[in-house]
Amino acid sequence: MKASDTTQTVLNNLGIAGFNEMQKATQTAFETADGVLLLSPTGSGKTLAFLFPILQQLNPKGNKVQALILTPSRELAIQIEQVWKKMQTGFKVICAYGGHDMPGEINSLIEAPALLVGTPGRIADHLKRKSFDPTAIRHFVFDEFDKSLALGFEEDMEYITKQVRAAALRVFVSATASIVIPEFATPKNLTVLNYLKQEEALPAVDVFTVWSEEKDKVKTLFQLLCSIGTEQVLIFCNHRESVERTSSLLKEMGIETGVFHGGMEQMQREQALIKFRNGTTQFLVTTDLAARGLDIPDIEHIVHYHLPSTFAEFTHRNGRTARMNKTGNIYIILHESESIPNYLGEAPAAFSLPEKAKLPKPSNWGTVYINAGKKEKINKVDIVGFFLQKGKIPKEDLGLIVVKDHNSFIAIRKKAIPGLLKAVRDEKLKGKKFLIREAR
Repeated sequence: MKASDTTQTVLNNLGIAGFNEMQKATQTAFETADGVLLLSPTGSGKTLAFLFPILQQLNPKGNKVQALILTPSRELAIQIEQVWKKMQTGFKVICAYGGHDMPGEINSLIEAPALLVGTPGRIADHLKRKSFDPTAIRHFVFDEFDKSLALGFEEDMEYITKQVRAAALRVFVSATASIVIPEFATPKNLTVLNYLKQEEALPAVDVFTVWSEEKDKVKTLFQLLCSIGTEQVLIFCNHRESVERTSSLLKEMGIETGVFHGGMEQMQREQALIKFRNGTTQFLVTTDLAARGLDIPDIEHIVHYHLPSTFAEFTHRNGRTARMNKTGNIYIILHESESIPNYLGEAPAAFSLPEKAKLPKPSNWGTVYINAGKKEKINKVDIVGFFLQKGKIPKEDLGLIVVKDHNSFIAIRKKAIPGLLKAVRDEKLKGKKFLIREAR
């Protein structure tokens, strides 16, 4: 296939008209540089910026790993894998991370993927086990490199770097200019692509201060969520204990929320994100784990229950909204005793809370779980046909479908779930019986 045909196919598959300035510059740098430092705001398309030039330079006859991408979190690794698959490149990709089935990963690596994506700890583990041969790697990408360092992955990254040949193109990707590349990873000649502009530090949003009369700000948060209503809201706390406490107290007040933090099991974290993305969960309370790299579209409201210590983290949090030229609202909840961080200068304009709090209407959507996925040869088309024919539900009651390796999650209108589960209780999907239940 001609390069122009490949380009158009990828663009069509991703549903975009063309590459932006940053993505074009990155493609050029891949062809000429020994190393690339790409600095660009969250939501600007950095993932495609490095995936497409990797695709252009892959050898179809290669039988070893040709490109390696390190990410600080399993969620970001999975997201990159999903973008690659959506591009429909024809090249195999494997995603490796802690909490994933290790024997399954090792087995998948027997037939080496062209692209390997994973967290530093897991990739280092595979290298020590000799699960794959790194000698043919031509592109070595450190995505959200600064975050990986902050999470304590430096030793693993140094080990991995020593296993990858020095001639491989090293690419460092970040949404903050404060990145420092350790000596072990620094290439001889580094091309810097800086698309971080001061005016882009905050997205196209309205920023408000929500003043809390009480030091314990949960009541104020409750009133704010009641004011926002049924639109999706991402609520940031600084610690996982605060996430759990805040969510629990809101539930006692009548507002159901999802939670997302690093102390949760992998399956719990994946399910929390899926339910938030598909509309089952309207409010998600999280740590900064959700501030980096995660593709959570159409969020109009970000709440800082706690403010982060740095402007960079504040920016990353806010980057979850106003993506791709959309607008959004940022709310900072403060008690008068709290000091305003230097990076804010002064408190933004005050947001007026309603005198009477009216509980937001619950979501119309729920999530159905199936304990079968790609490894059981189940795809979205199979699920749609099964639910429409055997479940006897109308197509408009079907929402977002996510199919993972060994399980699937399907958004279904709540009113249709009881009848659906009853109808498919004794039915087989592709000739096999699977567990089908509502995800809790």
